[in-house]
Amino acid sequence: MRRFSFLLFICILFSSFAPAQESSKLSDSKFAIKVEPFHGAYTSHSYHFEKFRPFSPKGVNLGLELPSSQQRPWQQYLGNPTWGVGLSVIDFGHDMMGESVSMYPYLLIPAVRSKYLGISFKVAAGLGVVTEHWYTGDVDPDNYQYYSPDVNTIFGCYLNAYLSAAVNVSVPITQNVALNGEAGYFHMSNGRTCMPNIGADILFAGVGVITTFNAQAQKEPIQFPDLPYKWALNITGAAGAHRAWMYYPRYLISSFHAGAVYSVNNWYGVGLGMDIFYNGAIDKGTGRSLYRQDREYTTMDKMRAGLALNNEFRFGVVTAMVDWGVYFFNPSRNYYDTDHPIYGYGERPLFYKNDGAGTDEAFHYIRFGMKYRIWDNLYLQTSAKTHMHICEYVEFGIGYQFPFLKKSLRKNENTIFHHKKNWWK
Repeated sequence: MRRFSFLLFICILFSSFAPAQESSKLSDSKFAIKVEPFHGAYTSHSYHFEKFRPFSPKGVNLGLELPSSQQRPWQQYLGNPTWGVGLSVIDFGHDMMGESVSMYPYLLIPAVRSKYLGISFKVAAGLGVVTEHWYTGDVDPDNYQYYSPDVNTIFGCYLNAYLSAAVNVSVPITQNVALNGEAGYFHMSNGRTCMPNIGADILFAGVGVITTFNAQAQKEPIQFPDLPYKWALNITGAAGAHRAWMYYPRYLISSFHAGAVYSVNNWYGVGLGMDIFYNGAIDKGTGRSLYRQDREYTTMDKMRAGLALNNEFRFGVVTAMVDWGVYFFNPSRNYYDTDHPIYGYGERPLFYKNDGAGTDEAFHYIRFGMKYRIWDNLYLQTSAKTHMHICEYVEFGIGYQFPFLKKSLRKNENTIFHHKKNWWK
């Protein structure tokens, strides 16, 4: 794997210095190839990582980037960002941790643009495959001890989510070649789809080179009007599977969301929503031992309901969302199998003090994810629900948005709802 990473790095580095004049045979559009070795450090100092020290991750980030051609409204609304497709080859620094390959789309939102310097904010989300996890060790996984020094408790399966945020700095050398530096954070875990699910949180920094092809290619910008609506109603249903602990089955999870969002500008919306959740793993005998074992749990015990502050960041057909909510109905809070220093084993108030990761779940939740419009106002959605920094589950769903047309645009031939196949591009 490491030999493959090195050869891949050398090949792409060599190709990135190919004469830009030859690239016109490939495309008439501007694009760039980025190669960036990096080194990192783990943020966690728990026993899951301490048993592997000293070790640190390293690897190479590769990217194919397409600068804005100003042909889409969302590009102009966001100050003409660059979007790209990235590939990260990572050596986690220890044989039991192995390596990974991650692929993801990313966006570079400009902050500073000048002749001598470019600074942008990078956000990325995708999938990564690891070579080592809980079930790949030499010991029979059914006999593993969670605290054993010879066990990888960081990952529970091959496939994991990859999330990253960073600051990107570019310094031009010639018209086609620039030095590129990046510093930031990335996270990999499976969102409790399988266990264990400690995950890796890594701070990283790297310096590389980026070569732009067809740098002179330009298109006449298209002028776009503002969004035709200010308010919209989102209705979403989602479901997934949640594994509470190793060796135990997956449990059904599902949710329903209804929320009104106000468009502050063409790329950001904020509003309030209501959520109803069902988690089948709120039960006895799930292996996690989070809840009391002396109770027969009803369907209502497994339900939660909350009010949330909704945030939407729009990138054409893709919308990123970050919601923060508080439960107003949460019966499972009274059945935690922990001796809380304030509340003991009894009932907790609706807004209770959390006693730390693994003991009970917070009274509030965070949900982040992405929506992809497939037709008109119909969208597919994937999201992760967390309590503070601990992921509860990942879900997949479908929803519909009802945009309320601005009053000034409501004519005899228009209804209050805005429907037009291509308006959101």
